[in-house]
Amino acid sequence: MHTNEDHIKLVNGLVETTIDSADGYETAAKDADGARYKELFQRRAQERRSIASELQDEVRRLGGEAKDDGTMLAAAHRVFVNLKDAMTKGDEAVINEVEAGEDHIKAKYEKALQDGDVQPQTRAVIEKAWASVKEGHDQMRDIKHTLKH
Repeated sequence: MHTNEDHIKLVNGLVETTIDSADGYETAAKDADGARYKELFQRRAQERRSIASELQDEVRRLGGEAKDDGTMLAAAHRVFVNLKDAMTKGDEAVINEVEAGEDHIKAKYEKALQDGDVQPQTRAVIEKAWASVKEGHDQMRDIKHTLKH
């Protein structure tokens, strides 16, 4: 069985990844050429911030100290640093980078949801966050496919 510590660690891991994702979207918003993508990325960044904040509330409910920043080491962050290089290549390159970041965060959430020992209340918070994350992931995947044609 998981201890509270295990739950706190699990949820804080998602907090960090989600904040990395929000940071990535903010970078993408600055770097996108098209107003359409700028607005989309800004909206997603805000959405991810509010997801992170709900996850932080859950960490505090569990009696832990919530992380309040991303991980400079996260693969998602490295991916988004590549955005700077992608900029010269136009919106399609930006979308590709964002989508790679989305694959990273999707994998993190899927792994958390496969954990059978998570208490129901914590799982409910993770599932709610996941629904929003998955929507973002699928939207980026669809945009990427549209750009390929």
